[in-house]
Parts: sequence; C-alpha cells; structure tokens
Amino acid sequence: MSTTVPSSVSSLVQSIGEIPPETVVFGSTEAMTALHERLAKVAGANVPVLIHGESGTGKDIIARLVHALSPWRSGPFVKVNCPAIPGTLLESELFGYERGAFTGAYGAKPGRVEMAHRGTLFLDEISELDMPLQSKLLQLLQDGQFCRIGAQADKKVEVRIVCATNRKLEEEIENGTFRQDLFYRINVVNLYMPPLRERRSDIPALTSYFLEYYNRKYNCRARVLSPELMEVLEKYHWPGNVRELENLVKRYVILGSEDVITSDLQPREGDLLTPEINLDGPISLKKLTRQATRALERKIILKVLHNHHWNRKQAARTLNISYRALLYKIRDAGLPPNRNRRQGEPPKPHVAAD
Repeated sequence: MSTTVPSSVSSLVQSIGEIPPETVVFGSTEAMTALHERLAKVAGANVPVLIHGESGTGKDIIARLVHALSPWRSGPFVKVNCPAIPGTLLESELFGYERGAFTGAYGAKPGRVEMAHRGTLFLDEISELDMPLQSKLLQLLQDGQFCRIGAQADKKVEVRIVCATNRKLEEEIENGTFRQDLFYRINVVNLYMPPLRERRSDIPALTSYFLEYYNRKYNCRARVLSPELMEVLEKYHWPGNVRELENLVKRYVILGSEDVITSDLQPREGDLLTPEINLDGPISLKKLTRQATRALERKIILKVLHNHHWNRKQAARTLNISYRALLYKIRDAGLPPNRNRRQGEPPKPHVAAD
C-alpha cells in the first residue's frame, strides 16, 4: 500500500501547521516505516487515535498528519494542550459556557469541542484531565454529545478525537487517576512514537531539515555541520528527543558556532550516576559499568580540551597520557578531532598546529 502524501494534502498540511516533509518525519527506520503505514490506514477511519511516546518525539506532528490524511481535512484542527490550562478553566475551554454560568460569564462562549465540529480535536497529554472532565469526554465519545457549563440541554457535534500522552495510561488506571472505560474508548488505534535514540539513522536528515528551516526563518547562513560533529550527534542519547535536536540546531544557526552544540551535549553529573537500566530483564553489571566509565572519561577529555582551547598536546600532558592515546580516545568517544577546523578548511595562519 502506498503511503505517499498527495500534493493537495501537502499544501493543506502547511495550512494547519509547519510540518516537515514525510521523508523527514518518518525517516528510514523499521519502526517509523511501520508507523507510516499504520497511520495511512487509520487516517480515513472515523475512530479515536491514541499517540503515545516520550516528550519531544513529535506526537503533535503525527496528530496533524492524521487530520491532513483524513476525509475531514477540510474541517478545523483544534489542539488543546491539557497541562497548559489550569484545571478550573479547562472545562470551560473544552465545552464552553452559557451567559451567567459563573461570575464573569457576560456572554455565551463555544468551547474547543464545538470549534472542532466536522474536524479533529487533538487532546495533548490527556492524562492531565481530572476525573470529572474524563467523564464528560467519555460521554462525547459514546454519543457525540456534550453540555456547555450552565446549559440545560446537550449539544451534538461531529468530531474526530486524537489523543496523545507521554505516560503509561495502564499505570494511571492502576493508580486510580485515569478511567479504564475512557482508556478503551480513546485507544481504538494506538500509534507509538519511538524515541530518537532508537532511530539514530534519521538524525542526519532531521538535522539537515532544521538547519535549512532555521537558516531561512532567521535569514542566516550557518554552514553544514562537520562530519565529526554529526558522528557525535548520532552517538548522543537524546533525553529530549527530536525537540532537543531542533533547539540545538536553532541555537547553532543563531550563534554560528559548533561549540554551542558540543557544550550542550556534555553529559550531566546526574546522567553518569543514573544510567538507563532496563529492569524487565537480566542486567549486565559489567556492560553498565563500562558504559558509565566511558561516559565519564568522555566528559573529562572534553572538559580538558575546552580548557586548553582544543590544543590536544597540552590536553594530553594535563591528562598524563600520550598524544597518540588521546587521539585514539577522542576518536573512540566520537569527539571532533579539531574544534577550530572544518573538513576541507585549511588551518588559520595565526593558530599554531598541535
């Protein structure tokens, strides 16, 4: 089955929000290819969709693509960022209110649900809804009806519901903070967004897209990242996922120096002391210790190199190792061999060679 987005849909996508080309969004990994095919199949069916994955993986873009590929793409796409709206205001934002419903309600106001009529309502981080709101959302999903605050009669609406979460809703159900019946209603089709560390081969394409996009947006001419730095990016663990990569490239475009990237990629102390451990299976103590040791060694070498303005001979003397050993460790850690020079660029005359 072909999953190519038609040109008419591509133009629509731009109207509902800036979305990268599908080749950038889905990349080339097996997991993202499967997601692409699954999305193409479900977009045309008027069933609720639940998108789950870590923060910063791009769940918002997937929700917009579900809308853009659906028969309701000519209708509105209405997003509700649930954590951004205080609980006391969220009900009126979602369902609206009638005049006189509460102090300050001088006129009737439609909510986001009504605004999304014959379109898509995207509830981002749905786990943040409190129990009373979950009940009203359940009614909307069951019979397509809801009630404004202060109203006497229900309203009927035709709307496609797409939800997203970075939490495991099954655990929220066990904790008593999420309704099980609502979970079954919104989880008709599940789309999983893998973290960036599980799709490292897509990093070059994502980086290239963000570089071109922000160069154009800020009228800058930041150069393509060096191959050595790209290798560093592909080895980084990306706790902030695609959003972290995007912000990193944005800073590079504005400031024009690769140093703003390498300094941000240094592991924090907490990262070294709390490595990622999969407790679902057997744990290799030797492997985890070796990984932590390498991460700490990389941080020390990078800090010393920065302190000596990337003079590797001085850094080797400070670390009390041979120059050859330092070059090997730099290469092994995925660090650029020379921070002051790009590939194909001659050394500056006033800078002494190491």
